[in-house]
Amino acid sequence: MKRFITMTTAAALLSGPALAGSLEAPAPEPVMVPAAAPVAPASPDWTGFYGGVQLGYGDIGSNVAGLSGDGFVGGVNAGYDYDLGNWVVGGGLSYDYADISLGGGSDLESIWRAKARVGYKIGDGLLYGAGGWAYADTNNLGSEDGYFVGAGYEHMLANNLTIGGEVLYHEFDNFGPSSTTDVDATTYQIRATYRF
Repeated sequence: MKRFITMTTAAALLSGPALAGSLEAPAPEPVMVPAAAPVAPASPDWTGFYGGVQLGYGDIGSNVAGLSGDGFVGGVNAGYDYDLGNWVVGGGLSYDYADISLGGGSDLESIWRAKARVGYKIGDGLLYGAGGWAYADTNNLGSEDGYFVGAGYEHMLANNLTIGGEVLYHEFDNFGPSSTTDVDATTYQIRATYRF
């Protein structure tokens, strides 16, 4: 009986909770892995050719009383942009059809432009300034070249589709046969382009 009690006591001691100095290895501590920092979405690449359409409104004025008007303008555009990182530079051509009555039987019929632009990327958008050469044609005052300056914003809807708005101020000096008429035109347009 003495032997049974000794064996029972020994078994109880061996099966009890692990105490300091136990021969069993302690359970490993859980490893804390820091959360990954969120990855900022990549801004779109604006490099490449594009072509599109624009629609809007033109407001025409001049230094001759009664020679002014406003109305619809719309047309097509094409160009190339180069992405420099945060900045984008580019150039393009555009044509606008217009049928704006200027009074006295004169109508503005079209505006051509050769444009240079510089823009700064804001997320999926491009805020830019533009300027260049412009050419206006009328039904009976002839045609004249001049310049334009302006600004716009273009937003990337998909990898190859953008939509935006643009405001351009045009100046045509010495317009028409008398060479004393100065004409200014401001256009406000919505643009949609497909990028190749």
